[in-house]
Amino acid sequence: MTVENAHIHAAFDRDLETIQAEVMKMGGMVETAIAEATKALELRDEDRAEQVVANDLQIDALELQIDEEVARVIALRQPIATDLRTVLTVMKISANLERVGDYAKNISKRTSALVEMQPIEGAAGALRRQAKAVELMLRDALDAYIRRDVDLAHDVRIRDREVDQMYNSLFREFLTHMMEDPRNITACMHLHFIAKNIERMGDHVTAVAEQVIYLVTGDLPFDDRPKADDTAGIGGPKG
Repeated sequence: MTVENAHIHAAFDRDLETIQAEVMKMGGMVETAIAEATKALELRDEDRAEQVVANDLQIDALELQIDEEVARVIALRQPIATDLRTVLTVMKISANLERVGDYAKNISKRTSALVEMQPIEGAAGALRRQAKAVELMLRDALDAYIRRDVDLAHDVRIRDREVDQMYNSLFREFLTHMMEDPRNITACMHLHFIAKNIERMGDHVTAVAEQVIYLVTGDLPFDDRPKADDTAGIGGPKG
């Protein structure tokens, strides 16, 4: 390696280190958004919910910053092979994190409406447990990225099925509440869409894990993602 190439590679490594630090910062912000959105729902805390909505602007801004820095690195450093794969993976991970943040924001918007309605017994706690499963998946997906741990990334991918099963259970529970008492329909519809938002969070976290697998191996998982959402045929909203 010539001195010039060594300098170029060192500069690329510094740029990549900066971008990866921003991705981890973004991941931490998204984890917080999930936790705060579901806490606001459970506590019926409208101020906390509004703060989650406001904070989403920072997540969006960070994704834009990462995209701009990735574009600059590609233009200036012209990475190839593994280096290019690393840069493109970062951009895809940040895009999935941004979507998870959007779903947390959507949950908080519905929380503000639910505060005005009679609570559905047990719903908030069940949704919190579903969201906690996604939050832990996200934490492990980010750890897998930093450690380049394919086994942990595969584990995250498998755990998405648990989140789907929680959604299936909640869907049926809310349907029962609506059939038993039509006064529950509006609240249960909001809660149903919150459950679906959390299920979709799990899908995007799984996509992060799949990008880790691609980064390390050069191949995306060839098998179909293990899904367990069986509500599509009975009125469940499509993701």
